[in-house]
Order: sequence, then C-alpha cells, then structure tokens
Amino acid sequence: MTRKHAVVTGGGRGIGAAIADSLANAGANVTIMGRNEQILLDKAKTLSSGYAVACDITDGDSVTTAFAAATAKFGQVDILINNAGAARSLPFLKGDRAHLQAMLDVNLIGPYLCIHAVLQEMIDKGQGRIINIASTAALKGYRYVTAYCAAKHAILGLTRSLALEMATKGVTVNAVCPGFTNTDIARDAIQNIMAKTGRTKDQAIAELTIHNPQKRLIEPEEVAATVAWLCQDSAASITGQAIAVDGGEVM
Repeated sequence: MTRKHAVVTGGGRGIGAAIADSLANAGANVTIMGRNEQILLDKAKTLSSGYAVACDITDGDSVTTAFAAATAKFGQVDILINNAGAARSLPFLKGDRAHLQAMLDVNLIGPYLCIHAVLQEMIDKGQGRIINIASTAALKGYRYVTAYCAAKHAILGLTRSLALEMATKGVTVNAVCPGFTNTDIARDAIQNIMAKTGRTKDQAIAELTIHNPQKRLIEPEEVAATVAWLCQDSAASITGQAIAVDGGEVM
C-alpha cells in the first residue's frame, strides 16, 4: 500500500484509529476524518503519514469540502474506509422518526455520501477499495436497537449491490461486521447496563458478550487486520462480502 491514499472516517479513536494505524504501517498516506478536530489532530501526529480533516459525514457540503482537502493533500483516494457510525439503545415504542433518521443519517447516508465523493475517480483509475464497517447488527437482530439494526442492514445491502456494479471496474466493495468491540460504544453500553440494571461491570460485559462463543469483546486491532487484508492487491477477488469479526457469533 506504499503511497496509496486511504481515507478513514471516524478515524480519531476506536476501530477507526486502529485501522488508520494498520494502513499507515503498511505504507499508505492516511487521511482521518471525524467531527472532533482536536482528537483527529492528536491521532494524526502518531501516524507516519497522516492528515486530519474535520467532517460531518451526514452533511453533503461538509463531505465535499473534506474530500477536496484530502485530495489536495495526498491525491486521489485509493481506499475508503467508512467507519464512522453511532448506536443508540432504545425500545421500539420509545423511539420516533427522528431517532430512526439519526441512525440512518450516520450509518447509511454518511457512507453513501463518502462513496459518491470518491467512486468516479476509482472507476477512472480502474482500481479502488471501499470497505464499510458495518456490525453483526447487519447480519442479525438485537433487542432495543431496531433503528440501528435497520441502518446496518441497509449499509450491507448497499455494499452488495454496489459490489455487483463495480465487479468489472477494478473496485471492490466489502463490509466488515464486528461483534461488540472494546470501544467507546461498547463502554457506553456497559455503563448503560450498569446504570439501568444495577449489575457490576463484569456482569455487564458478560451480558454484552453472551452471544460470542469466545465470551469476550473484540479488540479494534482485530478488525483493523481484516480491513488491511481487504485492501491488499491479493484480495482483488473478494467483493460483496460481509466478513464477521465476532468470535463465531454469526456463522
């Protein structure tokens, strides 16, 4: 991946930061995007060739401006990692249209806008990698996250359909679907379980990992390793896939 330009949304921390590390270590120039500019700047300093760009992926103008800045810095985007996302736990009857829209905006519309920003240049060049960080929630249902699951199922549908369109154009499109991962989202879920049920931290973690046969949280670096493999030239025949990194939860 030497001198290839990779964009990682949500790249300041968690899975996104681990992916940025992995791609930079493989020789890529890495642009990380997100809403918190200071977190991005701090992370970019740790990368061998990193660039931080503030971006709200749910806003079309923000996406256009951010990708123009990234291209001006490192050239055409060769690899797009749609990692930015959000999850909110809410019983269905306590949700409303605004809640559903918020989940769709960040988990579906944002990646859609980012893909639009880079796809034509990838087609013109005859190569590219698009990887959508979905979730096991793209492959199965979970209680109390109906809107989130709907959005993640949708991004998987986008992945599969676009992969077919791009099959003869040198651009692969895949989804990586982590189980509960040791990130801020999981930590927030643990705190929520503790607050609402009175369980201990260990009990809350056990509740989150109950469906993982390995009985543990996934580490961000494990997800990043899968992403890095999909970016290699040797993975050119892997497209339209939903690769679960989940300790065997989904088979």
